[in-house]
Amino acid sequence: MRVTLRLDFDPRRHLGHGKIRLLELIDEHGSISSAARAMGMSYRRAWLLTDEVNRMFAQPVFATRLGGKGGGQAQLTDFGRSLVDLYRRMERQAEESFGAEIRGLERALAPTQAADDIP
Repeated sequence: MRVTLRLDFDPRRHLGHGKIRLLELIDEHGSISSAARAMGMSYRRAWLLTDEVNRMFAQPVFATRLGGKGGGQAQLTDFGRSLVDLYRRMERQAEESFGAEIRGLERALAPTQAADDIP
């Protein structure tokens, strides 16, 4: 079990582990399309999600450079990296704060069923 965090800033703006992971992969791979492939999603979906995050904040989260021979590039801004770091730090703090409760819930879980056993 692990804690995942979703921040609902208002009814239309959300930030959670999926968007953060996409940003991490953009930073790692240097492109939205490579990050999308690594997550098994379409480029269009990745672009819509990252554009949503970029518009969510007063400062840009990532910057792109149009493609040429080798294709386009994207990289997180300093603000984008600090956003990812802050999110991951908040996740760790939640796990540390609720560790005993999480372990108690894990002990209370029913055993998982094999796919063959599910009616």
